[in-house]
Amino acid sequence: MSENRFVVCLSNEGYPASLEPRKLYEWLDDPQAESKGMLRIIDESGEDYLYPKAFFAQVSVPGELAERLHKMAATSSSRGSARALS
Repeated sequence: MSENRFVVCLSNEGYPASLEPRKLYEWLDDPQAESKGMLRIIDESGEDYLYPKAFFAQVSVPGELAERLHKMAATSSSRGSARALS
């Protein structure tokens, strides 16, 4: 598994069903999107989509907690959609 990175949502302007302010989201590595000011985020649908980088602030999550969050997200995602986090 690649490095776990998490962000907290600061704004959901234009995406009220997909993002919740003050909520923690997993951020997937996508250098091409990041070069355009976007982040690839696992949103409320359990799928990954691009959102403006300005909507988020990166947070530091200790390794053990990051693993637990990743497992929780994978479980939630597999219940809500066919795509599980890898």
